[in-house]
Amino acid sequence: MLIVHKYGGTSVGSLERIASVASRVEKAKKEGNDLVVVVSAMSGETNKFIEFAKHFSDNPSKREMDMLLSSGERVTASLLAIALQEKGVDAIAMTGRQAGINTDTMHTYARIESIDPSAMQSEIDKGRVVVVAGFQGINKDGAVTTLGRGGSDLSAVAIAGALKADSCEIYSDVDGIYTTDPRIEPKAKKMDFISYDEMLELASLGAKVLQNRSVELAKKLNVKMIAKSSFSDAEGTVIGEESENMEAVLVSGIALDRNQARVTIREVADRPGIAAEIFTKLAEEQVNIDMIIQNASADGTTNLGFTVSGCQSDQAKAVIEAFDHDIGSMDFDDSVCKVSVVGVGMKSHAGVAATAFTALAHEGINIEMISTSEIKVSMVIAEKYAELAVRTLHQTYNLDA
Repeated sequence: MLIVHKYGGTSVGSLERIASVASRVEKAKKEGNDLVVVVSAMSGETNKFIEFAKHFSDNPSKREMDMLLSSGERVTASLLAIALQEKGVDAIAMTGRQAGINTDTMHTYARIESIDPSAMQSEIDKGRVVVVAGFQGINKDGAVTTLGRGGSDLSAVAIAGALKADSCEIYSDVDGIYTTDPRIEPKAKKMDFISYDEMLELASLGAKVLQNRSVELAKKLNVKMIAKSSFSDAEGTVIGEESENMEAVLVSGIALDRNQARVTIREVADRPGIAAEIFTKLAEEQVNIDMIIQNASADGTTNLGFTVSGCQSDQAKAVIEAFDHDIGSMDFDDSVCKVSVVGVGMKSHAGVAATAFTALAHEGINIEMISTSEIKVSMVIAEKYAELAVRTLHQTYNLDA
């Protein structure tokens, strides 16, 4: 079998942990598998490099930041290859460029355009373990690019797709995907399997185990992902194609996102195109919009509400203030959170949303905004009720059974 392993920053956070990863890779190789190992930078290294850059500049060049930040993964890849070689495992480290990862020209948040796997395949055919520096590639100008947050996961899935690997195992400090955050609800259960679509929703709604861009790419390339722990031998959770019998399970998980801010704009001029103008300006400033609510027009004005990530509330405020001639007032509330119910069973079962609303109402939790999709119900509530809401919904849908 050809397997891609990916190890995150905590898994390679020290020399001792790199040695432990080397032992795990050695074991998998001795079991007869061909292996490509994608690694992140050692935990803390990327932040250290950012601090170094800010010592010289408050606004460093994105091109030079890519050169700087990509070095962390190269260090880890080299060290792991050396550790494997000392164990008698033939291994070779590669940069993103050497691995054939080609991206667009967007620095610090590049997208993979193609992968030429021939160099990796050549080394695999020689019996070597290929260790690839994740999070990076090269653009058409020959410049190093990085893939943004969770970029090493993305590298691993893309490589698995290009090599037609049998699976892509994502190793971190947790042993799989849980029905909710076990730090909030100790009764949370690890799932054996979850569909791409459910994992996409959970990842985009606050679950931190997998990055949503990597899950989206895995679905597109039909790459079997397995979320596992580098600190145990637990089986992990498989992420794959939805099966028919999955709809028998009404709800798969509860997600919580505390990084939310609610924006309310009152007395907005109710004229054609005003909403388009506001949201276009927000998009130009890279402000991500989530939920949107617009009230019916009254006296030629309307109220508009939407949510953004908490870290982007200042950017959103600056954009909205530029529309002072078209709005009466604005309000920003960062004491909110988003709790979501996710499950493919919602496609074929009625009343899922009503059950959630009733359960929260019983606990005295007011719902401020609601957003739904075919397999998700998301609710904005006061942040002080976040953990109570998660535990209530987890129990309501019998996820601890």
